[in-house]
Order: sequence, then structure tokens, then C-alpha cells
Amino acid sequence: MKLKATMEKIPGGLMIVPMFFAAILNTFAPGLLRIGNFTQALFVDGLLTLIALFLLCSAAQINVRNAGRAVGKGATLLILKWVIGAAIGLIGFIFAGPNGLFLGIAPLAIVAAMTNSNGALYVSLVSQYGKEDDKAAYGLLALNDGPFLTMVALTIFGAMGFVEGLFSIVTFIAVVLPIVLGFVLGNLDEDMREFLTKGSDVLIPFMAFAVGMTINLKVIAEGGLSGIFLGILTVILTGGGGYFVFRAFGWNPLVGAAEGSTAGNAIATPAVIAAASASFASTAEIATVQVAASTVTTAILLPIFISFLAKRLEKKYGEGVINPKDIVQTIEK
Repeated sequence: MKLKATMEKIPGGLMIVPMFFAAILNTFAPGLLRIGNFTQALFVDGLLTLIALFLLCSAAQINVRNAGRAVGKGATLLILKWVIGAAIGLIGFIFAGPNGLFLGIAPLAIVAAMTNSNGALYVSLVSQYGKEDDKAAYGLLALNDGPFLTMVALTIFGAMGFVEGLFSIVTFIAVVLPIVLGFVLGNLDEDMREFLTKGSDVLIPFMAFAVGMTINLKVIAEGGLSGIFLGILTVILTGGGGYFVFRAFGWNPLVGAAEGSTAGNAIATPAVIAAASASFASTAEIATVQVAASTVTTAILLPIFISFLAKRLEKKYGEGVINPKDIVQTIEK
């Protein structure tokens, strides 16, 4: 049975297929793999470990001469994601109705969902479509985890002030350290670089499965059409924006699109904001549900969106370009 070959016929299939299977499993039989010991450690609780190991292996492939490129890509995506999310959120605040909603969506939910991205999903997608410096860019993208950048946007809007404790330099270092370690090892020893390079591809389906085990499809129903709409907007506006900006810079546009998601930890952001400022208390509850629905919607829709974009690139650069890695090599040397 040609399982690997069958999955690879789908753009990003080594990531998408395991993730969808795990999401279905987590929705309808969540306790099946939560039985402790090695099984739960690998398939359910191992997401952060798998991502850290993947980033270390990927960073080992970056030559010291190209490190600046990874920083540039990470900074571009970080700023772009925040600017788009903040701008749409500001429009929402300006044109919100008497009920405090804009097109049925809480403006707070817009800012929280669009300025915060799913790092695990980004890493999984870029592992299929990107290069080593694209993966290493995650070190900077980790800055949009949590409510910090949402608070920055709301501060600029004049809605509230900074609140202490929303950003920790220790947390940032904890994210970046595996990337730095892999980078150092790979540049100190060519044999070590070759050894670690073999690990990154092997980790992809396991990492994707662990991502799927964080997705509950029932959340979409709870968030209603407004939450789904927020997820669609997040994919199209922030993912589409990243695609066109990266294409304009001569970088792989599929990597730019990979930031078009909402992170799971963004679900807690409305409550954090409401605790810091009572002016958001009235919409915090509905914002929380809508962000949760956006998280699941983007996790499902973004890989499909990028597969669609990949097909368009195949048509542009040649029908024979099937492997996503070939697309990258054609676009960006």
C-alpha cells in the first residue's frame, strides 16, 4: 500500500492528512489516545516537544551567511500580521453598532484573532512548502503569541494602557533557544548539519497529528456563522496579504500565506483584555467564542487555501511541478 505516495499527491498532504484525521478523532473520540504513557506522550501531549525538535533540526540547515534573511522574513510577517489585524479591528471599532458588534463580530475578537497566529500550523505548512530560513523565521513570529500585540493595538487606539506581565523575555528566549542551538550546531560541524537535516522531514506527520489533536470541530458550531466568518477573513486577509507581500519581495509567497491563522492561545485574549479594562467586559464572552471558532476554522481552511495557491503556482511554473519543494526552488533560489 502506497500510503506516503498517496498523501503526497495532495499538496502538503504529509501535513494535512494526519492533521484532519487527528481532528476528527479528537472531536468524536477524544479519549481514545489519552490513555497515558508513550501513546499519549507522542500523539497528544508531544506537540511542543516535536515543534522544538523540528525547529532545531531545521535551524541546523541554515548557513550563517543566510541568517539575516530568516530575520527579515520573520519581521516582515510579524509586522504585516499585526498591521492587517489592527487595521481591520480599528474599522470594526469605528463602525460597530449599538450592540458593540461589527458585521456580527466583536471588534475585540477581530484584533485578537488576526494579530495572533498558530505557530504549530505555520511550522507544519512551511515544512512542506518552505526553506530552512522560512522555518527559522518562527523565532520572531513567536512574539505574537498571547495578548501582547492585541494590547499594543488597543493602546494605539487609545482604548487602554499597557498592562504588566503580558510579555516575558524569558518566554521569548525559551522559544528561540532550540533554533539558536540548531543553528550553532549546524555551522560548527557539517556532519552534524547533515545528521540533523534527516530529522526534520520525519517529524512532519507526527507534528501535524499532534496539531490535529488540539482541534475540536464542534467549536465551529458553538461560534456560529460569525466565528466562521472571522476565520475566513483571517485566512483571506492576513494569509492573502502575506502571499502578495512575499511575492513582491521575491520570496516564496506560500510562506507568506502560512501566517493566515488564529492561535489557540488567542482564545484567552478577550478575557485577559476584559480583566485589564472593564470597557471590554460586555463583548468579552462573545469575542471568546468567536476567536475559538476562528482558531478551528483557520486550522482547517488555511491548508486548503495554500493548496489552492500551490496549484496556481504549478500552472504558472509548469504542470510538471508537483513537489512543493520544486515550486520553492523555482520561485526562490
